[in-house]
Amino acid sequence: MKISKIKELLEAEVLCGEDMLEEDVHSACGSDMMSDVLAFVKDQAVLLTGLCNLQVVRTANMMDMRCVVFVRAKKPTDDIIELAKDSGIAVLATDKPMYASCGILFTNGLRSEAVNA
Repeated sequence: MKISKIKELLEAEVLCGEDMLEEDVHSACGSDMMSDVLAFVKDQAVLLTGLCNLQVVRTANMMDMRCVVFVRAKKPTDDIIELAKDSGIAVLATDKPMYASCGILFTNGLRSEAVNA
């Protein structure tokens, strides 16, 4: 699924990474606990989260993620967006809750590693 399709499905705003919208991603995860992302997530290209701090981008960068989607109308600060730009990570924001966002992406074909196994 292209990041542009994620933007469309979630009715999301692009906060940075407009040049990455045509990149393909093959999996996603949703979590507000970065320790869980580090411990359990493998090969996920998109992170959906309501946690709004620099650690989200640092975690996404460490895990080679291509995109972070902030859910529940969370708006990251300028320093979070700047770090994402520097890290080559697209940032989107949606008003939708995490459960609905994950469900929308799942029903449209974006899976997690556990489902693809």
